[in-house]
Amino acid sequence: MHGIGASPKRLEDRPLLTGAGRFAADAAFPGQVTMRVVRSPVAFGRILDIDIAAALELPGVLAVWTARDVADLPPIDFRMTKVDGLEPYRQPVLARDFVRYVGEPVAVVFAQDAYIAEDAAERVFCEIDDLAPRLDPVAEPGLFAPGVAPDLHTEPAVLRKGYGDLEGAFAAAHAVVELEVAIGRHSGVPMETRGAVAVLDAETDTLTMYGAAKVVHYNRDAIARMLGRDPARLQLSEGHVGGGFGIRGEIYPEDVLVCAAALRLGRPVRWIEDRREHLMAANHSRDQRHRMRAAVDARGFILGLDVCFHTDQGAYIRTHGATVSDLAAALLPGPYIVPAYRVEGHIRLTNKTPCGTYRAPGRYETTFARERLLDAVAARLGLDPVAVRRVNLIPEEAMPFDRGIDALGTHVVYDSGKYHDLLERTLDHLGYAALKAETAARRAAGEAVGLGLAFFVEKSGLGPRDLARVSLFPDGLIRIVTGACSVGQGVETAMAQICAETLQVPITRMEVIHGQTREIPIGFGAFASRVTVMTGSAVKLAAEDLLGRAREAAGRLLQAEPNLLIFRDGAFYHPETGASIDLAGVALQSGEALAGEGLFEADHMNYPYGVHVAQVRVDRRTCGVTVERYLVAYDVGRAINPMLIEGQVVGAAVQGIGGALLEEFVYDAEGQPLATSFADYLMPTSREAPLVEVLLREDAPSPLNPLGVKGAGEGGLTAAGAAIAAAVDDALQRPGLVARLPIAPLYLYDALDGAMGS
Repeated sequence: MHGIGASPKRLEDRPLLTGAGRFAADAAFPGQVTMRVVRSPVAFGRILDIDIAAALELPGVLAVWTARDVADLPPIDFRMTKVDGLEPYRQPVLARDFVRYVGEPVAVVFAQDAYIAEDAAERVFCEIDDLAPRLDPVAEPGLFAPGVAPDLHTEPAVLRKGYGDLEGAFAAAHAVVELEVAIGRHSGVPMETRGAVAVLDAETDTLTMYGAAKVVHYNRDAIARMLGRDPARLQLSEGHVGGGFGIRGEIYPEDVLVCAAALRLGRPVRWIEDRREHLMAANHSRDQRHRMRAAVDARGFILGLDVCFHTDQGAYIRTHGATVSDLAAALLPGPYIVPAYRVEGHIRLTNKTPCGTYRAPGRYETTFARERLLDAVAARLGLDPVAVRRVNLIPEEAMPFDRGIDALGTHVVYDSGKYHDLLERTLDHLGYAALKAETAARRAAGEAVGLGLAFFVEKSGLGPRDLARVSLFPDGLIRIVTGACSVGQGVETAMAQICAETLQVPITRMEVIHGQTREIPIGFGAFASRVTVMTGSAVKLAAEDLLGRAREAAGRLLQAEPNLLIFRDGAFYHPETGASIDLAGVALQSGEALAGEGLFEADHMNYPYGVHVAQVRVDRRTCGVTVERYLVAYDVGRAINPMLIEGQVVGAAVQGIGGALLEEFVYDAEGQPLATSFADYLMPTSREAPLVEVLLREDAPSPLNPLGVKGAGEGGLTAAGAAIAAAVDDALQRPGLVARLPIAPLYLYDALDGAMGS
């Protein structure tokens, strides 16, 4: 029946494999208008004038808008955690008074086709009084709007969290270990760039935006508020999505402008960004710097941890608010006990592309920082890095473990975990002692090879609720309607398998609807590794509700007490006569579809965890790093579809390797982005990506949901930077050499040169 634990072929693949996929760029409507964005050519400056006359003279141009034309549209609001005082730093849909990063929208052109729109955009002249850009997030904060807003500064917030007796910890320390690390700016690069097509149905006065992703219900409500429109008259429709990774699906200026234009022009409006636009205008991420002090005893046990970090938020605070910094501050202690902790997280604005979340936001960065610190503790005390981790890991008997801190407005309580057990299973799987001996022998023979290990804790299952409806039709079709979204992670297959576990019907008889606001009133979308936990639990409840209704109907049809019926292989059996009727027969005999509904609510996240191990080889001549072997051990509580999870882990690991070795958005001294094409923004190809081994475990099911599941979408990435950095240190036998990501050849060369010079 392909229920929970099986790995059937994905339901969603047939249209994609047969060329029937419908992505944002495939949406086209008669009479549609093309929107093209005019973007700031400078990083920071005061807008003196935007001359649109030449653009308007071009035949085929319908309109050109600047900030004056959309003065009624408010700045884009926050979707996730916000801190008091962030509102003035939100992004307007078109630049007002100042431009703050190269690529910021300053005007939009509407034309009969894409070619005319492109030509017209080039005729828009922006007169800007250049100002010196702020590019260093650690430098002393300055004014956000010089000469206009003296109370707004480029440090809009500082997050402070902590617990325990930190002063006592440092007073009792055997040693104090200090470390500074940095994580470079990079982000997700989906195969499909952003796009949106807005269409107004004049008869019903309903506006539909195609190309939505990730959080369609929230985006519908937010855009409706900005447009002063009844949400019932605005629908968002998700088609196929070529990858999400946190970057896709948030509200960007272009989404609002497309919808506003369709209303004002009375024609379908289409916008599809090109790759250069995507690389310089869609959300960037990471870009943190950490200063850490750890008080440790002679075993390497961390008595107290004091951290100060800076997040380069870019030019504005976008929809994620303070999410990345909040998660970084709350989850930095990871899987370790850390009895005393203090963190101060500075959110800084610079004249770079605004930042948001990217797969494992805040955790990729802090796992790198924390695990580098554990390695530094081991080096300082002359201990084995694995032994230091064993001493610090939270024991199984301490679960659930109250972290004593909040994240995203929720108290952090690790729900379940067998951290020591997973570590030992990982080492056994690798034959770790023999592998260490082998790499040591290769080093003795002249090769620069090494091993690195890093532990992580993820978060998943973010609430507050999800709704699902399951309907059974007389022809045997089962339709599952959810408020979830699909960004390629196999939502349809996983939800069908959860339903099949209860109804005992093949998933090939199921249809899964997602990402359509008109189909269901509640939906919180796909982010924070929440779909399997939240939507999956709602589907389970809805399937159970449907089964209960079908049992009642079957009892009437078979003339038996419903609770005495035997349900097996999708059919009800009379306990005495043996008469039976299957689910389709129940619906057929009832003369109508049967429906069940499930609402699952959760007020706490849950916490999957795992270990990354990397084996690397360093070319001493070029300082290039090759990943020879890579393992991710991951406990997800319960695996709905092991094949889907392994695919998620492998893809995430490759992204993590990209962030560790290759990917970085670099700016020059004037704030000009230097990585706006794939010639300069380097991502791992099949040549750079190793064969990723996955050790999938289900040893610690979550007690917080009826399925026992934890999220699986991000953990394949979380510890990649930390594991690879440790492996490079080991390969070169220079503990603490790597203190920054990415480990580009020039960085490694300079680090080696500096280490030798010292």
